[in-house]
Amino acid sequence: MTTETRTGADCVIEGLREAGADIVFGLPGGAVLDIFSKLYHADDMKLVLVRHEQGATHMADGYARATGKVGVCLVTSGPGATNAVTGLATAYMDGIPMVCISGQVPSHMIGNDAFQEADTTGITRAVTKHNYLVHNADDLPRIFAEAFHIASTGKPGPVLIDIPKDVQRAATTAAATPAVNLAGYRPQSGYNPEQVKQLADAINTAKRPLLYTGGGVIAGNASAELTALAHKANIPVTTTLMGLGGFPETDPLALRMLGMHGSMTANLAVGECDLLISVGARFDDRVTGRIAEFAPTAKKAHIDIDPSSINKSVAVDIPVVGHAKDVLAALTDLVDTRERGEWVEHLSEQKARFPLAYDEKTEELLPQYVIDMVYKVSNGEALIVTDVGQHQMWAAHFFKYTAPRTFLSSGGLGTMGYGLPAGIGAQAAFPDKNVVVLSGDGSIQMCFQELVVAVEHGWNVNTVILNNGHLGMVRQWQEMFYGKEYAGSVLKQEDRPANEKMPPQANDEFLPDFVKLAEAYGAIGVRVTCKEDVVPALEKAFSTKAPVVIECIVKEEENVYPMVPPGASLDETILSMV
Repeated sequence: MTTETRTGADCVIEGLREAGADIVFGLPGGAVLDIFSKLYHADDMKLVLVRHEQGATHMADGYARATGKVGVCLVTSGPGATNAVTGLATAYMDGIPMVCISGQVPSHMIGNDAFQEADTTGITRAVTKHNYLVHNADDLPRIFAEAFHIASTGKPGPVLIDIPKDVQRAATTAAATPAVNLAGYRPQSGYNPEQVKQLADAINTAKRPLLYTGGGVIAGNASAELTALAHKANIPVTTTLMGLGGFPETDPLALRMLGMHGSMTANLAVGECDLLISVGARFDDRVTGRIAEFAPTAKKAHIDIDPSSINKSVAVDIPVVGHAKDVLAALTDLVDTRERGEWVEHLSEQKARFPLAYDEKTEELLPQYVIDMVYKVSNGEALIVTDVGQHQMWAAHFFKYTAPRTFLSSGGLGTMGYGLPAGIGAQAAFPDKNVVVLSGDGSIQMCFQELVVAVEHGWNVNTVILNNGHLGMVRQWQEMFYGKEYAGSVLKQEDRPANEKMPPQANDEFLPDFVKLAEAYGAIGVRVTCKEDVVPALEKAFSTKAPVVIECIVKEEENVYPMVPPGASLDETILSMV
């Protein structure tokens, strides 16, 4: 146990090592130069220099989702910390383990409106699982051990450590590896056998049970246990957006995603089931639709590591608090082997009747076709990272996920700009994997500067931009619910409303020109305008050991279906506007 004299900045590096962190995504500034100075000499730790602090948080997030480890980012005080807030909120909403280290002005200057000062702990309190303002260098070893423990246990989430400059420089002899002992933090361990027995009995007597699974299955490494339970008891499975990959979508029992843009079969199954078993999902409003009519004839069970999530949105009949992996394994031992042929066959017929499909015969370049080709050219083995919008939903529909941690996306917060930096974080963790970022012409511009990071490191992140000249999902809502009043959603200058028109440009056909922009950052840029060129472009990108940006000029007014209108119930799903 280290007790030699060292600085607070030394303790930061030491704390990262003790936690097993081997990569830090960060951007320096005056308030963290002491920590960066120590990183300079830390040969066993990789520093990834980002171009914006939001990029650092999303990279740490993508790294965490792809690996299951705690992601780490390092930012300076004031604007550096405030730029990180969106990424912290993104991770917090989706339960992603992250430790964000921020610099702070010297302790005696806090509260004096010092240069680049912000109340970082106050600002981030609502978007972190816990945060610290460090007052004494002696506390740093303990705080780092606690931070990684809090971030990775119970329901995971981001933790922020705000360290004033004088604390980074102060000397300490505090022990390097203190035991974690948090009196007010006792994450759930084990489960109540009586609750599990009650649920097992309900499964055994149910005629039409349905498993509804979320990101907790992936966070809890419970995919194998989920599959074993579903197969033994012949229970169909539907997943949330965050749960994609938790159950193989090629499995006959898979009903694909449910909810606002879920499959018709999954949404109908929720209305018809007599037992709904939620595993690691939180009954989000995008899943339930009108709560009063959600699974109206079903007894409801909820398995979750976080007791505060149970009965928060939807009242349940059978609560089970515990780790998904342990609870599902125990359930599998207790449930009967059942055929449930009538129920399974009925849902198979519904899948055939209501497939997730698009017009494959049209000569127009449809966005669904592009994603379908990404699936086929990659043999379904790509690690998919999305931004937020129409392309995100099409990625859920037309790429089939068969393993956990192969679909990364911002679910709860819906953060545009998440995709590219998160994809870089995933590629940093797995340099040899085929990481494909799917984005839109709106989302991609929010963090596009991070492309240079992939170029610098030689990470062959492949970015596919579905360019429809609009903020696609906003435009779709405006078409469906606002009388086609496309205010602020048209990105192509020539199509804008009169009060948004700009002076004529020298060349506004492609503004911005994503091919030139990619090349300016040192990547390879390709533009695709017809169906015939999609597969060759993808094949070339997947075989190139360098970042490639493929801009696909797709049909402008293509909509995402199915869709449950806001405030409607799942049985009011719209399949088309025609």
